[in-house]
Amino acid sequence: MKKMWKGNHAIAEAAMRAGCLFYAGYPITPQTEVGEYLSARMPELGRTFLQAENEMSAVYMIFGAYACGMRSMTSSSGPGFSLKQEGIGYLCANNLPAVLVNVQRWGPGLGSLDSSQTDYLRDTRGGGNGDYRVIVLAPNSIQETIDLIYNAWDLAEKYRNPVEILSEGSLGQMMEAVEFPEFKTREEDLGWTWDGTGRDHKKLESSAKPAATKAKIALMTENEQRWESFQTEDAEYIIVAFGLPSRSAKNAIKQMRARGEKVGLIRPISVWPFPYKAFEQAAAASPNLKGFISVESTDAGQLVEDVVIAAKKAKLGMLPVYGLFSGQHIPKSKEVIEFYEKVKDGTEKEVF
Repeated sequence: MKKMWKGNHAIAEAAMRAGCLFYAGYPITPQTEVGEYLSARMPELGRTFLQAENEMSAVYMIFGAYACGMRSMTSSSGPGFSLKQEGIGYLCANNLPAVLVNVQRWGPGLGSLDSSQTDYLRDTRGGGNGDYRVIVLAPNSIQETIDLIYNAWDLAEKYRNPVEILSEGSLGQMMEAVEFPEFKTREEDLGWTWDGTGRDHKKLESSAKPAATKAKIALMTENEQRWESFQTEDAEYIIVAFGLPSRSAKNAIKQMRARGEKVGLIRPISVWPFPYKAFEQAAAASPNLKGFISVESTDAGQLVEDVVIAAKKAKLGMLPVYGLFSGQHIPKSKEVIEFYEKVKDGTEKEVF
């Protein structure tokens, strides 16, 4: 039976049901309730919760825990997630899995507590120095957040690579009716963990890392693209949006379709790897396509850059790409419709 749950609490409970054994984090709005919930819930289940002295300590704690095979997680928001980047880079350098949660807030520096998607480029590009990628999954509902977290550790262990859940401030604070899956545990031995037996940890030599990194990124890119397509088959314009803006966009599309406008939606669920295959399918199915519209809660456009790359990969690079950037608020369906009308009548100019 479905029950009402707050987004941040649902993140924490889903982690428990997915088998998370160790959590380390530090308070920061709007994700503090994740750690607050776990501080009580994990001792109930005989698991380990630590409030670290800072964000950097937290990510290195999960580094050590996962090296020993414990399913581990940390969470934060924009500025705190920036502080974790060095540790995330070292997780990737050492081929260690982990689950990371970013409940985004708006703006550079300390920013503000407004909900946004302004961490997009940082998180989809690796975030720190060097050439690596983190699988980044972006839910648009609390139920989807639960479902993605429930499988995130399996995905992280499959590739020995961190997996991030890219949430948003409003998604963490709102409530929706949800169902939780049953508790599960990983029974099998990972085969490479530090357990005191002197086993082979399958650690790569420095000379082997460039080729191995390239191969792993290619494998994840091929296998882990996830998306939702909605009414793209005959679309003249396709809106691209993820997270909460995708809900406004989908509602706008339903209203526009009701009056005869041929508009569709591509919703990336994996924002890295970006779902290029969705654009290839759209290119094959939509012979009358006239352009793409990126709808996002950023100030100057971030997702729009990947839309351009995806269009080019799908041999649609000559089509214009427009951008509705709503800044510190989730774009309303009315705003999406008004923006589309300006695109159609030529008063809104393309970004690319």
